[in-house]
Amino acid sequence: MLQVAAAAADKMGGEDLVALDVSEPMPLADIFLIVTGRSERNVSAISDEVEQKLLEAGHKLLRREGKAGGRWILCDFGDIVVHVFHQEERQFYGIERLWKDCPAVPFELPTRPRDEADFA
Repeated sequence: MLQVAAAAADKMGGEDLVALDVSEPMPLADIFLIVTGRSERNVSAISDEVEQKLLEAGHKLLRREGKAGGRWILCDFGDIVVHVFHQEERQFYGIERLWKDCPAVPFELPTRPRDEADFA
């Protein structure tokens, strides 16, 4: 689930992806995936893509919150909860600080071809 969600977020331009193992302090979920979007529209697009890809993979969305505002959207799939933040909200709420005792969970993002601007 984490790989699917992370790849979907990355595809839509999600930044600063962090996955935390919250299974010890929170028995209702195993992983929080935290993602930053650059604008309200980007936050919404990221959460839509994550939701679509996880649904296609056979995972059921239990609840979604914050869709109307586009500043912090939470998608709860049971084992994984995806938090997509606007960059200002992510800094303000500091969710990583709240869960600082939880270990990071490694994941890989798909490699993309570098464009010519990267070589300048």
